[in-house]
Amino acid sequence: MRLSSAALSLLLIGLVAMPANAQDLNSEVAELRQLVAEMREDYETRISDLEDRLARAERLASGARRDAEEAIEVAEQTAIDQSAGSSAPNAFNPGLGAVLTGRYTDTDEDSGFAIGEAEINLKGSVDARFFGNLTIGLHEHEGDTEVHIEEAWLQTTDLPAGLSITGGRFFSAAGYLNSFHFHSDDFVDRPLPYQAFLGGRYGIDGLQARWVAPTSLLFELGTELNWGGAFPATSNGESSPGAWTLFAKLGGDIGDSNSWQLGVAQIQADAIERSAGHGHAHEGEAAAETFTGDSDLTAVDFVWKWAPMGNANVRSFKLQGEYFRRSEKGLFDGIDYNGDQTGWYLQGVWQFAPLWRVGMRFDTADADVEDPGRNSSRSSAMLDWSPSEFSRLRLQYTNDRVLPETDHQWYLQYIMSLGAHGAHQF
Repeated sequence: MRLSSAALSLLLIGLVAMPANAQDLNSEVAELRQLVAEMREDYETRISDLEDRLARAERLASGARRDAEEAIEVAEQTAIDQSAGSSAPNAFNPGLGAVLTGRYTDTDEDSGFAIGEAEINLKGSVDARFFGNLTIGLHEHEGDTEVHIEEAWLQTTDLPAGLSITGGRFFSAAGYLNSFHFHSDDFVDRPLPYQAFLGGRYGIDGLQARWVAPTSLLFELGTELNWGGAFPATSNGESSPGAWTLFAKLGGDIGDSNSWQLGVAQIQADAIERSAGHGHAHEGEAAAETFTGDSDLTAVDFVWKWAPMGNANVRSFKLQGEYFRRSEKGLFDGIDYNGDQTGWYLQGVWQFAPLWRVGMRFDTADADVEDPGRNSSRSSAMLDWSPSEFSRLRLQYTNDRVLPETDHQWYLQYIMSLGAHGAHQF
């Protein structure tokens, strides 16, 4: 009986002690969990700090490389100036460069190799107040070599309040692609709306005024007066300009890896016997397919670029598109005409590895005044390889549906730059 009482007492003591021990154990587990959570949070914070430091170091290194390259260029130019023994402030100042292009084309109708337009460019500071640019283009036409002035302009550099004025011959700021040289394009040819509404590229012989607002976002307003005859305008032979342009651009950055730009422009031109192609009708063609009247063109463009921490040397992506609407009223072939045409394109270019890019583009336009409502379109895919910033080889396939019968087109293009090579625009 005594043994049973002792056992019962021990059992009661154990039952009383068990909840206390379990409570202590739960408390220890909770403390361990809290400790692990704090260690994990501290670890993740340290990793995040290290990643931020690494990113800053990469940006500093990239900036240092650019500064070093610019310093080398300045030093080399200074050495040339000094060796020439000239004390003039702009002696040997201009950067001299040339661009050579060519391509092999294979279509359902024809194939062969052709030398593209060659460019010779001379640009530099005139003095502390002006910057100058001259671009000469050379191309072959019907067996003859033709030389023409693509650009010849002067631009102010010291006006206050974000103002600048450009005068001479220059590419209009209307549209995104228009102000680029052809060799800077991501595809072999310009999108259909550019060919239909701007003759490939709209040039100005006149004046341009720009104002950039002092804001964190890019906000730019501008206007242009054109006395030249570039399509869709024609020279009117009067003292007043035959065309004018208004444009605005807005852009900015999103974080360290994304940037964007939105633009809108309006071109108003007076056309006098403008051929259905580009410019004036040739002698003997004035009565066939000419337009005289008012031509208004609205263009809206958008560009978005991505590159890790802004470094596009390894990977990058660019998405761009433009929409055009043209309204014309006047006489077409001597008959009253009042019509609208539209066109647009959308393209994306992905740099998936250093030196290598791939791109896709879809472009369409309904600009046939003789067949209203008819829609021309194309789909293009390209792959290019750029061993350096001075050379590029490009392979492109285009499914062309401009004519009723589809044309399958293949291109192999080269673009080579010699001498001074200016930085690309956004």
